[in-house]
Amino acid sequence: MVGPYVSQTYAAVRQTVVGCYRGGSISAEPRINDRIRVPEVRLVGPSGEQVGIVPLAKALELAQEYDLDLVEVAANARPPVCKLMDYGKFKYESAMKAREARKNQAHTVIKEMKLRPKIDPHDYDTKKGHVVRFLKQGDKVKITIMFRGREQSRPELGYRLLQRLAEDVQDLGFVESNPKQDGRNMIMVLGPHKKKTEAMAEARQAQEARKAEAKANPGRSQNAADGAVSEAPAETPAEASAEA
Repeated sequence: MVGPYVSQTYAAVRQTVVGCYRGGSISAEPRINDRIRVPEVRLVGPSGEQVGIVPLAKALELAQEYDLDLVEVAANARPPVCKLMDYGKFKYESAMKAREARKNQAHTVIKEMKLRPKIDPHDYDTKKGHVVRFLKQGDKVKITIMFRGREQSRPELGYRLLQRLAEDVQDLGFVESNPKQDGRNMIMVLGPHKKKTEAMAEARQAQEARKAEAKANPGRSQNAADGAVSEAPAETPAEASAEA
């Protein structure tokens, strides 16, 4: 007896085979050179000029003459459109463009920062510094005030703390979602004034500027490293004997 999984696998394989038999293609790669199986094509030259409809043999002859590939760029056209190009170079440039597009793609990230209503000044400054860094990076920040015990009867403490934080970072962000109670917590969302793409571009420019400065002044970074080594405390005889 054949199980349901085997039956589903067989059906999927059969559908793929039938699709290929009817002219479908498993690979997304275009057909090139001798893989093209049509009597004639509409040919486009290496510089984009229209050559016109020519027999396939003539198009392959021209490709060999130019030391290029004949690439089918519009298979569904009648006749199919083919172009003379360096297919290897074309694939490489396409991959580089896709990589650059992924690099420049902005992903919306929501960071989270948790505070207590009675936070001390030092901790507040530390948390605020993280929020500033997130907003400069173009990220949203979810601020959560956590109430415990009797603090739950004083929600105004959390509200005033959120208002204070929003005012302290108003040059970098704005209140996207006003403070609201959520069980034992109070939540507010800050949005950055700067778009993610702009923040990424500025970060890349700053990195390139640092690299250029390091390249222009190679001795400065080396001197800093030497200074750090010289400032390191010398090993005492007692420590040396302890390690021995």
